Amino acid sequence: MNLPIIDFMGKRKVAGYTSIGLLVLSCLSLAVSGLNFGLDFTGGTLVEVGFEEPVDPETVRGQLAQSGFFNGVVQHFGTDRDLLIRMPPQRGDDQATMGDRIFESILEHHPNADRRQSNFVGPVVGEELAESAGLALLAALGVIMLYILFRFTKQFSVGAVAALVHDVVIVFGVFSVLQWTFDLPVVAALLAVIGYSLNDTIVVSDRIRENFRKIRKGTSVDIINTSLNQTLGRTLVTSMTTLFVLMALAIAGGEGMRGFALALIIGVFVGTYSSIYIASNVLIVMNISREDLVIPEKEASDQSYP
Repeated sequence: MNLPIIDFMGKRKVAGYTSIGLLVLSCLSLAVSGLNFGLDFTGGTLVEVGFEEPVDPETVRGQLAQSGFFNGVVQHFGTDRDLLIRMPPQRGDDQATMGDRIFESILEHHPNADRRQSNFVGPVVGEELAESAGLALLAALGVIMLYILFRFTKQFSVGAVAALVHDVVIVFGVFSVLQWTFDLPVVAALLAVIGYSLNDTIVVSDRIRENFRKIRKGTSVDIINTSLNQTLGRTLVTSMTTLFVLMALAIAGGEGMRGFALALIIGVFVGTYSSIYIASNVLIVMNISREDLVIPEKEASDQSYP
């Protein structure tokens, strides 16, 4: 096979220590700083306002800050004459009437503004959403582990789940370190990251299993390196095309989609990395061998006579 052989597994220890460092940093940040939960989880007030003329969200955000409403999200909604304002709970304020006071503050600067709707999200609803989001992530990881276990072997199952946990924790860590808003679209992005990373890991794992059965000479490291090089082109093309779409979404999709797009961009990078250096690394740590992947005689006989 005339393939450009890159010694991926030769750098597996460096990659392993790097991943451990990133995971520790992410966990420390989550423990110390936590996540900057959005309105979906913390509760707060959502106000939709219409204007007669196009309005700049940053200008309105500054005007609200002058009136004592801080850390709100102000974005265009539908047209450049409509704004959606998401305001987290403000210390010492009556949350039930915050929507009225936000609109009164806007009227001081824009007398002709029109309130389309005003909703209050209580903290109990936010807690339920946070619990449901956490259960969704855990359920996805559990089902994936069972799927890989039945399709491949326990080594591949452990490697796939280790890669997925690695990806999710690092995305959490980046959002914690940078204090980006963590809301339901970001949770949706995390579930998409799990799907993307799993797809890449399955492609790599399938080629590794195939080569263990086909290549008679060479160590486990050599066979895994060969498999990674054979799938590298497909991995890069998939990652790059996905990133182009996500970058366009992050730049032009507006503030409401930015967190979703950023979470997926980070997930594509770490998902591609983990398919190579986490899932494959676990196979070596667990001493995978050709004997673990030999086709049973009955199965081999069935495949010989379709």
